[in-house]
Amino acid sequence: MATVNNNTPTLRFPEFKGEWELKKFGEVANFKVTNSFSRENLNYGNGVVKNIHYGDIHTKFQTLFDITKEIVPFINEEISINRISDDFYCKEGDIIFADASEDLNDVGKSIEIVNLNNEKLLSGLHTLLARPIEKTFKIGFNGFLFKSNNIRLQVQKESQGSKVLSINVGRISGIKISFPTLQEQTKIATFLTAVDEKLQALKKKKSLLEQYKKGVMQKLFSQELRFKDDTGKAFADWEEKKLGELGIYVSDGNYGELYPRADQMVSSGVPFIRANNIKNLKLTMNDMKFIDAEHHKILKSGHLKTGDILVTTRGDIGMLAYVSEEFNNSNINAQICLLRVAVNLNSRFLLNYLCSSWGISQFKALQTGSALKQLPRSSLAKIIIKVPCLEEQTKIAAFLSTIDDKINQCQAQITNTEVWKKGLLQGMFV
Repeated sequence: MATVNNNTPTLRFPEFKGEWELKKFGEVANFKVTNSFSRENLNYGNGVVKNIHYGDIHTKFQTLFDITKEIVPFINEEISINRISDDFYCKEGDIIFADASEDLNDVGKSIEIVNLNNEKLLSGLHTLLARPIEKTFKIGFNGFLFKSNNIRLQVQKESQGSKVLSINVGRISGIKISFPTLQEQTKIATFLTAVDEKLQALKKKKSLLEQYKKGVMQKLFSQELRFKDDTGKAFADWEEKKLGELGIYVSDGNYGELYPRADQMVSSGVPFIRANNIKNLKLTMNDMKFIDAEHHKILKSGHLKTGDILVTTRGDIGMLAYVSEEFNNSNINAQICLLRVAVNLNSRFLLNYLCSSWGISQFKALQTGSALKQLPRSSLAKIIIKVPCLEEQTKIAAFLSTIDDKINQCQAQITNTEVWKKGLLQGMFV
């Protein structure tokens, strides 16, 4: 349904009409005292009272906080909490805000408590605890309301600071919120909860697939699990070789005067791949930089071919990616090395071997430096690889690629659902 006045959402269930009510948040909620216990005062083993730490709001907790589904630390038993009033303990329907963040997108991030399971919970360090006036809101509605675009923009505008952004009770209280009847709130909360449940199910499925792949890789590369040839015969024993003995071409991005400056980057052209373009063994166009064709010709050592393997050699050592057809003839920066396999080696087999526990442990052992980790290009030749015959390599690579395809399909579903949810949050609230 299209907007018919200034205070109705663009997306609305057809049985509801009329404007939403507009109030300042401080008019419909009271703020309660929180504590300042640090991580050192908390533990995940024993205790009577649990505690919400602002860092967990940023990184762990779901929008609708159900204590039976979250891992929440206890306040250490030796710490006295006798002076804390019963009124300051969390109740279902409370909203907890993280009042500080280094990221504008996270300042004032919030959760709504929907289930406490009769457990005792306090709101802790760098949090603001808001308790809506009774019977004004349906439990589950405010969690999504405070994720909507209009309110998030207001929170960001009210935040203060430079390196660390913060927001206080006074500024949160002044934020304008629009809300409908309890019946419409219930419908919205139920619908968006179902969307969230779908997202969580997809994320769990992806996590299980990743765990399965990790377990299978452990068995494959330890040779506990072996393939047989097409006639049912066992393949020959694996050979242990150093990467430098496998005829692999190794190169990296150019250094010194040839390295492109920021003002030499162009809006489109040859992709100039950096470490942040490597994700989940693939290359992504997100935040991609480009160089022109002439500069690409000059930077000869970084030219990529389909099937190359990329490995980061500075900063976050050992991030890996397979170069697909899409990135053929791209270029790389000086923090990445390319590995180009010879005819007797399957590049996807090598990729998976290097990202296994055997590969990762060797990357760590060979890295140098303290403040800035580095993996010298020459050190790559020392990595030990256990190599089966090419036919068995191909079978292993194909099997693992099948699992990767399922993981990628699951990730695509997650991404699409998140985009859909973002659109819902924009359209279903004023």
